Amino acid sequence: MNVFARELLRWYDHHGRKDLPWQHPRDAYRVWLSEIMLQQTQVVTVVGYFQRFVERLPTLASLAAADEDTVLALWSGLGYYRRARFLHRAAQLCVERHGGELPRELDALMALPGIGRSTAGAILAQAHGLRFPILDGNVKRVLSRYHGIAGFPGESAIEKQLWRHAAEHTPAERIADYTQAIMDLGATVCVRAKPLCLLCPQAATCVAHRDGLTGVLPTAKPGKKIPTRSLAMLLLRDARGRVLLEKRGPQGVWSGLWSLPEATDPDAAGMVASGLARIGEADPLPAFTHVFSHYRLDVSPILFDHAAPLATVADRDDRRWCDREELASLGLPAPVRTLLANLPEIAP
Repeated sequence: MNVFARELLRWYDHHGRKDLPWQHPRDAYRVWLSEIMLQQTQVVTVVGYFQRFVERLPTLASLAAADEDTVLALWSGLGYYRRARFLHRAAQLCVERHGGELPRELDALMALPGIGRSTAGAILAQAHGLRFPILDGNVKRVLSRYHGIAGFPGESAIEKQLWRHAAEHTPAERIADYTQAIMDLGATVCVRAKPLCLLCPQAATCVAHRDGLTGVLPTAKPGKKIPTRSLAMLLLRDARGRVLLEKRGPQGVWSGLWSLPEATDPDAAGMVASGLARIGEADPLPAFTHVFSHYRLDVSPILFDHAAPLATVADRDDRRWCDREELASLGLPAPVRTLLANLPEIAP
């Protein structure tokens, strides 16, 4: 076993995380689900979502058989909803092509939607003990610092170097523990800001620690200005407390989720709302901003209480009036769910 792996595993035995819910049992379905949830999301957030998800959909077969609304409702609040749709479709493909199981070959795993090389490696290493490296964000940070590699890790040439080092360090034994250990090191010690080098098992041989480069490695992604969009969200609520929701199309953000009707700005809200229901006075609610990875969304919510559904606007597959009970079973964008949960009581 190489020195890097030996020191890391010694540290893991005393300080690593061994009580995460997807480790008990550490089967392929649970590892896969956790890896997809952990993309762009921290462990402390994922734990609760993971437990609720496997309680409702405990197996790959149950995920494949579930309808999209159920999957998106369980995912609601985690963001990056394309991950959930890929997860759902990949489960269905496993039923169709792989006997209801995740395949045990790297190429076959990577052929499934949403599974890249690192995620496939994590499944094979953790669930089956097979010697495959991983290279998630935490591992990129650890290896960039340890080897003193300058350059944005997302660049092809830099990523190629990191994959080579990841493969070199991965041992031939205790592979599942090693894989968890290097992720834990990046998540708890070799953190993005102010890494805890005094606690790191690799500090003695780390180039960034030796040369005082932990503050600049890994190299940050070249920045670009994030644009801002604005819109008005229309909360049409009838006398029974039901709210009108519309299912978004297959393209764009929040695709496939249930959301509120929209207008380009507050001035246009009344005209749009009147095409959906008989409305009374508009009641503007506090505006808020939701930040996506590629733009900011300024939202002006406007409440129309005691709205009366128009006969010409009947419930259909992509539009319906929903009460509070129904809302819990639908996939809603996190800001929309929060907005609906905090609605004031119906005015008399």
